[in-house]
Amino acid sequence: MKRPIRVLHVFTILNRGGAESMVMNYYRNIDREQVQFDFLVHREEIGVFEEEIIKLGGNIYRLPAINPLSPKKYYYELNQFLDLHPYKIIHSHINTFSFYPLKGARNRNIPLRIAHAHTTTQSLTASFMLSRPTEALKVLFKGLNKYAVKKQATHLFSCGKKAGDWLFGNTPYTIIPNAIDVSKYVYSQERDLVGRKQFNLENQFVVGHIGNFTHPKNYPFMLQVFKKIKDLHSNSKLVLVGGGPMEAEVKALAQSLDIFDDILFLGIRKDIPDILQMMDVFIFPSHYEGLPVTLIEAQAAGLKILASNTISEEVAVTDDITFLALTEPDELWAYQILRGFPYVRQDNSEQLKRKGYDVATSAQSLEQFYLNNYSEHER
Repeated sequence: MKRPIRVLHVFTILNRGGAESMVMNYYRNIDREQVQFDFLVHREEIGVFEEEIIKLGGNIYRLPAINPLSPKKYYYELNQFLDLHPYKIIHSHINTFSFYPLKGARNRNIPLRIAHAHTTTQSLTASFMLSRPTEALKVLFKGLNKYAVKKQATHLFSCGKKAGDWLFGNTPYTIIPNAIDVSKYVYSQERDLVGRKQFNLENQFVVGHIGNFTHPKNYPFMLQVFKKIKDLHSNSKLVLVGGGPMEAEVKALAQSLDIFDDILFLGIRKDIPDILQMMDVFIFPSHYEGLPVTLIEAQAAGLKILASNTISEEVAVTDDITFLALTEPDELWAYQILRGFPYVRQDNSEQLKRKGYDVATSAQSLEQFYLNNYSEHER
């Protein structure tokens, strides 16, 4: 039997970030007898998706973290890897740092090299540089690398227009929707009640967020908003799903604001469709984003969403999302969240499907892209 072609996807770690979740959605829905995914990561930590990847037939490889100050060691390790694993398609999802694996792939004459934009970045203001110097240094390196990424790639993909314009400028690129299995997210009152009972959230107003505990997600502001909501509506809880380097810092801040006991830190989870059922509103005050898959998921669940206006409006596939500036006070954010409640949860399936966010259809398109381009280089 003919073996499937294998595509190497490049990530930092395989936890539940937006890009990782998007690729896993596609992976579950492609014809794996035609196309198989393997993964190259840059952390020793075992990611939440790794067990599933192995079950689906994928391989996971590890290299040391990329150090932009001293990349020679990384290139040496990458070259050793590529000599042992002669892929014809490398699909990199690490934004500006895609420069490094794609440059190595180009030097090894790998014919199909895809750079995939998933996010933008924060502006280097003086206050940001002073308050978070480590984050500011990362932003600086991202800015230096971004102009070189597209020169190493043969194809440019993006989750949306804002991320694509940021990383690729005026160079044409293809938008690959952050598609999901829409049917899994449709609101069910029964699932809602089961979830609330499981987490002791009966008769509570539940504010929710899903994301990595990192600076871009803007957790300090999120907690300030929730504190205002709690002041206005005492029966309120905040549900946070995810993990990451700032988790301890966020918990400490919650303690100092005296709201720790009103927050459920649920960690990294696999039952996201069920968790979304029991939320009443989704809050997303990120400093910057591309096109977050979590907001597609929340809309599929019929949730009302309040998001920062730094996020591209193209994510508003339905009328359930409202944008507000981060310069507005936390009181206004809290008021905006509470004023829209209660409401009737809508089934947004058809709207999402029409806009290309149903993964069953989108996966076929991506699969065909791989097959067609692989065939051209086999001739």
